[in-house]
Amino acid sequence: MTSLLPGIAQATHQTAEVLSLESIVKVYGSGPQSVTALDGVGFTLERGSFTAIMGPSGSGKSTLLHCAAGLDTPTSGSVRLGGTEISGLSKKVLSAFRRDHVGFVFQAYNLLPALSVEENICLPLLLGNKSVEPSWLDFLLDSVGLAEHRSRRPSALSGGQQQRVAIARALITRPYVVFGDEPTGALDSRSAKQVLDLLSHTARELHQTVVVVTHDPVVASQADRILFLADGAFAGHLDGATPAEITRRMTSLGEW
Repeated sequence: MTSLLPGIAQATHQTAEVLSLESIVKVYGSGPQSVTALDGVGFTLERGSFTAIMGPSGSGKSTLLHCAAGLDTPTSGSVRLGGTEISGLSKKVLSAFRRDHVGFVFQAYNLLPALSVEENICLPLLLGNKSVEPSWLDFLLDSVGLAEHRSRRPSALSGGQQQRVAIARALITRPYVVFGDEPTGALDSRSAKQVLDLLSHTARELHQTVVVVTHDPVVASQADRILFLADGAFAGHLDGATPAEITRRMTSLGEW
């Protein structure tokens, strides 16, 4: 894939290392009133991995996610996404990079009520003046179970269906990474399971790198690896853990 943006490295989805954070520090404010949200956090993720980020409230989870996705700029450290160092990009270039190469699933769905399911999914492409690939759109609609609802407006969908639209929208550009900030937090248990199954399918069958922040041990147990934060610093990890094992680790960090 040849980039048309200055400062964007050429990269492909065949690159094993998709996301790399090195010594990320994020400080809000200055002087005695400053707050260090992240203190030297770093990790590397490969293509097709499913990673959950957990920690007590105020541990820096969402800040880390936003820095990794280019929604926030670290005070110091390096963020490489799809082979591109994004932490030094200008706002204009970074905005275009996020639109083309980053998928983000918010807890609140963030769908436009005046647009249909299909139009909401295709919005990132339209904003980037890029054409829609019909076969890829059809595949995504089928994958999220909404092929028969493509012409409906968000108001005619359940919460779980709306979140599945948001996931399809995050995938439409074939991003390097799909990030989720508590993507099941506003859903009932049945809808949450459907969305969680879809995220797992996205990582394992579509080889899409997925990173989610969650408080839910059941959600985290579906991930290949769980990264734990405490007081803005890395506090260990678990691989292939059960909800009970995750709960015990969270308890040791002071969550409950």
